[in-house]
Amino acid sequence: MDRVRVSQDYLVFCAGHFMIFPNGSEPLHGHNYRVAVTLEGPLQDDMVMDFVALKRLVKALVDELDHRVLLPAEHPRLRLTIREDQVEAEIDAKRYLFPTEDVRILPIPNTSAEWLARYLAAQLRARLPSNLRLHALEVEVEESFGQSAVYREVIDAAAATP
Repeated sequence: MDRVRVSQDYLVFCAGHFMIFPNGSEPLHGHNYRVAVTLEGPLQDDMVMDFVALKRLVKALVDELDHRVLLPAEHPRLRLTIREDQVEAEIDAKRYLFPTEDVRILPIPNTSAEWLARYLAAQLRARLPSNLRLHALEVEVEESFGQSAVYREVIDAAAATP
């Protein structure tokens, strides 16, 4: 099985978030996240996928999150009220008010590196060329040096045979 991996200095996004724990939440803070993507599959036209095309896809994804506050849409204790120009987020006794343009509400239950990796994998999978025969897709989200989460998804075991 062949693999390609992209991990460039420009595949980063700076974003604010807070984690919601069973007994509270942490303060609003931010990270300079780095993203790496690995695709595994058979060679097609002498490659798994063109590096330039893959880097463009990943760059577009990280740009959507860059310089935004990331909020999870699916956490049962987080109440989001979306108005035309504001997003209000309430968790326990905390209340945040953000300009709508500064927020990305993501279809995940929390904004951990693990859930961000899953989110980015799903977004990338939806944007990959339909003729790509992949066996697996892996997304790594590093939130600080030496601290990262990896999500690996087996897409099609049959793609392993050329």
